Amino acid sequence: MNVMGEYFQLTKPRVVALLVFCAVIGMFLAVPGIPPWRALVFGTLGIWMASGSAAAFNHLIDERIDKLMARTARRPLATGHLKPRQVLVFAIVLGIISMLVLALLVNVLTAVLTFGGLIGYALVYTAYLKRATPQNIVIGGLAGAIPPVLGWTAATGALHPFAMQLCLIIFVWTPPHFWALAIFRRDDYARAGVPMLPVTHGVAYTRWQVLFYTVLLVLVTMLPAITRCSGLLYLGGALVLGAGFLYYAIRLMNPPDEYFAMRVFKYSVIYLMALFAFLLADHWLMAPALQTGLALRPAG
Repeated sequence: MNVMGEYFQLTKPRVVALLVFCAVIGMFLAVPGIPPWRALVFGTLGIWMASGSAAAFNHLIDERIDKLMARTARRPLATGHLKPRQVLVFAIVLGIISMLVLALLVNVLTAVLTFGGLIGYALVYTAYLKRATPQNIVIGGLAGAIPPVLGWTAATGALHPFAMQLCLIIFVWTPPHFWALAIFRRDDYARAGVPMLPVTHGVAYTRWQVLFYTVLLVLVTMLPAITRCSGLLYLGGALVLGAGFLYYAIRLMNPPDEYFAMRVFKYSVIYLMALFAFLLADHWLMAPALQTGLALRPAG
């Protein structure tokens, strides 16, 4: 059981749970009612397995720096509980199975896009961008922003502009989310030689960037309402959640204590989950009501 737990840790279950949650919401938003059962069951399974594979590759590639950082020092490879070869085999097998599940039981488009996300996170971001530029999380954020698109294509077999809006929201959310954590863990990153923004440009500059991207995020979250992908319920929720994020970002400019950056990070996780929950609630509650109202409206 302990060994199984170590392998489970390789998949970064909390991070992957958030990604899969966003993918499932994408499935529900793509269709009027319940998504096709194949998409819901095998699409969710395949996306989870691919995300877990990418996370395992991340553990493997980051083994050296994980040993130097307090946040990651207890990971299975860093502690020596698992060996690199075990992790490599696990990541490859999990990735292959995920592609087979998606390609054979869902659709090829979802499998191809998921594979692109896996490569983008495991190789482009982890192996190159993370060590190459302080803008690593911005450029590499696309891989982590793709789950709603995967959910949408799993349910419909096609890309749609509304799905790309959801992807854009997560893409813009990623920098303030991760840089808040990087501010709190900047000594870890400096010790590991990772050029995160607080390390290369200082904490003050990073705080301004968090504020800038938070403002941009609030504006981007208006797109689903503007394009009528969603309605007033989502709009109200997005405005309230955005106001909360703005409060945290502004307060971060002059924080009450060192731990406040971590509070911003934790709020950002709640923010994204709640935002997508509002998207689903609006889709299920407001859209049928709107359709009923239109049907009952007198002709002429």
